[in-house]
Amino acid sequence: MTATELAEKYEVSVRTIYRDIRKLEEAGIPVVTIDGKGYSLMEGYQIAPVQFTEKEANALITAQHLVKQTKDTSFMRDFGEALTKIKSVFRTSVLEKSERLERQIHVFDPNYFENISSNALSEIQLAITNLNYVEINYQKANDPIISYRKIEPYAFYSTNHKWILIAWCYLRNEYRAFRIDRIQQFKILPDTFDDRKFNLQSYFQNCIAEHKK
Repeated sequence: MTATELAEKYEVSVRTIYRDIRKLEEAGIPVVTIDGKGYSLMEGYQIAPVQFTEKEANALITAQHLVKQTKDTSFMRDFGEALTKIKSVFRTSVLEKSERLERQIHVFDPNYFENISSNALSEIQLAITNLNYVEINYQKANDPIISYRKIEPYAFYSTNHKWILIAWCYLRNEYRAFRIDRIQQFKILPDTFDDRKFNLQSYFQNCIAEHKK
C-alpha cells in the first residue's frame, strides 16, 4: 500500500505514515519499499496482536525516565531499544499522546553531585539468570586500592539511584554487597556455579537483625 492509501485508511496525515514507517524500521520490523507500489511487509512475517492502553503506554514512558536515573548505560541502552520496539505497536493516537507525555516529565536526581555511572548491569543480569561466575576489579569508596574478586552473582537492588549487587565473594568467603558503579572491570566467565538458593528477603532480614545487635 502507498503512504497515501495508508493515510486515508487510518485517517492520519501522510507525514504521520512516513514517521510511523521509520519507527517500524527502527524497531526491526521488515518493511519493504517497492518502487511505484508502496510499502509491504516481508513475506511470511507476522507480529503478535499486542495492544497497549493509553495508561499502559504512559506507564512505560514514565518508567523510561526512572530508568535513566539508574546511572547504568547498558541498562538504559537495552531498555531504550526494547521501548522502541514496543512503541512500534502503539496505535497512532496512543503514540502521539505518549510522546506528548514524554516531553512533560522530568525526574530530579538528588545525587547529582555524585555523577558516577556504570556499564555492567545488563551483563550481570545475564550472569545471575544463567549462574555464571563473574570476575571483577572493585574499588570501595574513598579507597585507592582496587581489589580482584571472583563472585557468584545472586541478586541486586536499587537505592539512591545506585544498583547494589549481592554476590558470594570468594575473597571474603561470604555474601557481600557491591555497588555496580564501583566495579572498574568485569568478566563473565563461561563456567557456572551451583546455586546456593540465595533468598533476598532473608538476606535483608539478617542485615536488619545484625544492625539491631
